[in-house]
Order: sequence, then structure tokens, then C-alpha cells
Amino acid sequence: MGLYRKEIMTPCGPLTLLCDGRALTAVRFGREADGAATAKTAQAGAEMFEKVMPTQQTQEARAAQEILEQAAREIGEYFEGKRRAFAVPTAAAGTPFQQAVWNALKEIPYGETRTYGEIARRIGHPRASRAVGQANNRNPLPIVVPCHRVIGTSGALTGYAGGLAVKVRLLELERTPRRRSCSAPESGSSR
Repeated sequence: MGLYRKEIMTPCGPLTLLCDGRALTAVRFGREADGAATAKTAQAGAEMFEKVMPTQQTQEARAAQEILEQAAREIGEYFEGKRRAFAVPTAAAGTPFQQAVWNALKEIPYGETRTYGEIARRIGHPRASRAVGQANNRNPLPIVVPCHRVIGTSGALTGYAGGLAVKVRLLELERTPRRRSCSAPESGSSR
């Protein structure tokens, strides 16, 4: 099975989408080809890069292209304020605990946040908020699996693969659907 990728531009910068021919396996901030991806996201899926994209248009390649196009379309709709949940098939490699955390992230409603402790309680591990934070940090599908919706108990924003500024903008985008950009809000604008 090959690894297929597609780079897209978003209001928050470039994203690299990865697919194994059956499902979307990763969303990475930056461009993979020019090394702009952060060390954390590059390390998280390094084993997936050992396979190269086949040059033939096999059935797998066609399926991967459809999945990547669907993911790109849905992410675009998300940034336009038209999509609140993703339907693209996903397959994130992780431990059973990580899978439980990532599944709980998918249940956080658009425009809302949860704390690490709330997620820990939700998955039946009430004392595991740090482990939830680590699983959140290893989420290979940011935006699609909305790890940006998880905050500290005090309400403070904590780390994010795309940077805290991107996390802030994603939360603002969800709270204010008309704002479609990750750039700084215009001052004095009445729109």
C-alpha cells in the first residue's frame, strides 16, 4: 500500500494531507516537500513516509485521490464556515488509549471546548488528564479530529501542532462563523 499526499492552502497556511488509499491518515501543518513541517508532526508519521507514492493510476491511487479531494473540499468548507463535522474516512494509527481520546475529541461540538480533565473523565480515566494531553499532542488529524477544542482547566490555551496563534484562530472561526480567516481581525471594521 502506498502513501499519497496532497498539499492545500488554507487561511491558516499550507496543510499536507496524507492518505493510504483507504482513508485520510494525517493532516500536517506546513509543506512536507520543503521541510516546513514541524519536527513533532514529521516525527509522528515518519514511518509512513517510507513508502513512496506510486506513479501508476492504480485502483488504490484513484481511491486515494478521491479521499484527498474529499478531505480538501471538507477542510475548505470548514474554513468557509459551511462545515461543522467531517465525513471523510479517517484511519489514525495509535494505541487504544489514544484512539479513545481521539474519538472523544470528535464528540466535542463545533464552537465548544472541553478540558483535558473532562476528556479523561469522558473516556473513563478520570486521573489521566496528562495522558489525555499527550494523546491530544499526538493527534495525526488536527482540524478533522478537533484537538484545538481542548483547553487547560483554567481556560488557558495550551500547545498546538500549528502553533497557539492557529489554535486561537480556529476557536475564533468556530465561535464567529462569518470570520473565515486565520489572519488578525481587522480593527475598526463593522462587517
